[in-house]
Amino acid sequence: MKTIDNIPTSKLGRTAELLKTGVKVGGNYIKYYSKKAVNSDLSKDQLNEDNAADIYDGLKNLKGSALKVAQMLSMEKNILPSAYVEKFSLSQFSVPPLSPPLVRKTFKKYLGKYPEELFDSFATQSVNAASIGQVHKAVKDGKNLAVKIQYPGVANSISSDLAMVKPIAVRMFNLKGKDSEKYFSELEGKLLEETDYILEVKQSKEMTKSCARIPNLRFPKYYEKLSSERIITMDWMDGLHLSEYTKENVDQENSNKIGQALWDFYMYQMHVLKSVHADPHPGNFLVDQDTNLIAIDFGCIKHIPLEFYTPYFELAEKKNLDDQSFFAQKMFQLEILRKDDSPEEQKFFSELFHEMLSLFTKPLNAKVFDFADKEFWDSITALSEKYSKDTELRKMNGNRGSKHFLYINRTFFGLYNLLHDLKAKVVVRNFEKYL
Repeated sequence: MKTIDNIPTSKLGRTAELLKTGVKVGGNYIKYYSKKAVNSDLSKDQLNEDNAADIYDGLKNLKGSALKVAQMLSMEKNILPSAYVEKFSLSQFSVPPLSPPLVRKTFKKYLGKYPEELFDSFATQSVNAASIGQVHKAVKDGKNLAVKIQYPGVANSISSDLAMVKPIAVRMFNLKGKDSEKYFSELEGKLLEETDYILEVKQSKEMTKSCARIPNLRFPKYYEKLSSERIITMDWMDGLHLSEYTKENVDQENSNKIGQALWDFYMYQMHVLKSVHADPHPGNFLVDQDTNLIAIDFGCIKHIPLEFYTPYFELAEKKNLDDQSFFAQKMFQLEILRKDDSPEEQKFFSELFHEMLSLFTKPLNAKVFDFADKEFWDSITALSEKYSKDTELRKMNGNRGSKHFLYINRTFFGLYNLLHDLKAKVVVRNFEKYL
């Protein structure tokens, strides 16, 4: 695979890269409408494929938060066209890596020595590369190790990257007024945390110790003396990425075993720890030969304050959803309804969120839930399409919900998609065994 010798880190350099991508996308539209004029039946499939490829090619050279956005979008299977999901999902664990000289330079800067001085052996070519860092295989004292190296300039470019994305997001989600800033601040804060590898090692050790009691779940050990603010060294874990495993596995019992471990892991974090691994995409999980789930990345941890946790999960109970007075009270607590809303806005958003929550909380209200349930996923797709075409929604102020929704909803959507890919059936309250 082609390697990268440098990454644009200045605002000017990164903006120029995005502008080049914009020119390519504009050209794709010109080609599409030229062909459409001749053939009115032409679908947008080829346009979507061309745009997805060009956007991904631009983002993968920027890496960092720009590529992280693509990674997050790859989880939105019910919103984006399949061409985008397929291409953007490459950002989860397969993008062009840094060149060996740039890797050695990073080691010298952050650990004071070159990799060959620290390890008995070190593979200069990375085994996988994602949005913020890439992983190399190493050996020390007979132990196989995974060494994650952060791309240069990632932390320093987050603010400028988000500033470039912000105008697009404001239009896309119809955000109005100063309150929209809370969402961008939440996103920026979490992205900055993900670049702090000292914090990640701390979080990893705490989370793995707390969740060690859950069966069929494994974690690597972390080595602080071989880690720094931009490098993490941990045990090498053998296994298939979850996306690869779901393609190969035909044993329903094994799917249920992995799915139950994944579900219990997340429910234990949500309800017991009040802190959750908020980046549930396939690149962060492996399955070993004994059908154990391995969690390998704890850079994105969302802490859930009680003032959000309590009303959020109260509304996950069907009886509370059906109590109009209670429902309205929680809508205000969760900042979905606002005191300055018109009666029309209150009615519209109450109905919208009641419909959404009634559907999305179905798994939480069952004793056993089958994530292969076609009716459930068809309903999610239909609901997404309904509100994406709703002209009334475009007239309303899109600033809805506490900032905590951003990562908690992302976590649930990602978890549901992983369980759907597994076609797993889970016992919903099983995690309570480990309290």
